[in-house]
Amino acid sequence: MATSVPFSSVQSSTLPNRLPPLILGGAGFSYQQHPSPKSLPVAAIVKRAFDLGVHCIDTSPYYEPSESLLGEALASPTITSTYARSDYLLMTKVGRIAADKFDYSPDWVRASVAQSLQRLQTDYLDVVFVHDVEFMPPLTSLGAIATLFAIADEQPGVIRHVGISGYSLSAMVKLAYLARSRLQRPLDVVQVWAQLTLQNSRLATDAEYGLAALQDAGVGCVCSSSPLAAGLLRDCGVPVGALGDWHPAPPGLREACRAASEWLGAHSAEITGRQQGLASLALRFAITEAWRAERGVGGGKVAVRTIVGASSLNDLEANVKAARVCLKPVEDIYGDGIAAFNRLDEATDLRDRPLYYQIREILRPWLDYDFST
Repeated sequence: MATSVPFSSVQSSTLPNRLPPLILGGAGFSYQQHPSPKSLPVAAIVKRAFDLGVHCIDTSPYYEPSESLLGEALASPTITSTYARSDYLLMTKVGRIAADKFDYSPDWVRASVAQSLQRLQTDYLDVVFVHDVEFMPPLTSLGAIATLFAIADEQPGVIRHVGISGYSLSAMVKLAYLARSRLQRPLDVVQVWAQLTLQNSRLATDAEYGLAALQDAGVGCVCSSSPLAAGLLRDCGVPVGALGDWHPAPPGLREACRAASEWLGAHSAEITGRQQGLASLALRFAITEAWRAERGVGGGKVAVRTIVGASSLNDLEANVKAARVCLKPVEDIYGDGIAAFNRLDEATDLRDRPLYYQIREILRPWLDYDFST
């Protein structure tokens, strides 16, 4: 049995230092990702995540019923008997209500924060993002950011950090600059979707709208979500939940990913000595490139963390295993949780490089294709 590693007792209070390399994505407990999320063992998954050092959860009201399921889990004796609220971080969002419904108004933002506090059964939120900012005019998004900062000022401690999320790097970079210039305070954190994957690595490589630009806008932390391109980079294809097939990938990209999966199944054993699955390889790539980006493009001044969902204990264990394979621990710093794993395992990286190259060659017509296109 893994030793529990209380979060608050071993890490500093600044957000980049408090975030573990892996963050548990709450979309796995939603109707978008699963046909019956209420049947999932959420408390067991969360408890195991905490035991493994994954002490941060990201969710949203849009990921219905994720917030409510997480709140019930976090309030259960399964969690409270071992972990205090200060031992983990909760991140949620405001603004996106449904696939085609948004409300960034001050009244709704305030109501949404209050509802999230109630659903998550907590008296504070570590991070609140304005959700999918590319769908709204920049000044409308700026108004929602201003409302979150106002709540943070009026009710100290209720919202600890404010950020934005979305697919479009250009929209988020422009909004980050706008927030700093108009509100006279930078965003604490930005969450990007499917922008640091085997198929699209623009977060690290785009000189105009990538990590360097976010850092220049004063952002201290970037959460890279959807390392599997929202489930596209898997042997079994995109996830289909109760709401049907919502994935934005066009047919040509889906076919290219299917071909990449088939090639990997046929050739990975002869190249690396063991059979490789596309999801595990893609996650290792994302975690490795997050590590490189933070220390390369980011110059160590902006943290890059990976958000990945899990709808089962097996999913969670596989995700953490991938991180433990491509990263190595630093002894005597954070204990034995995943937060200790913050050095690149160069042997694993060297072994995986030929596979990364071949997969990206198969995906070449679709490399850096952006779902916000």
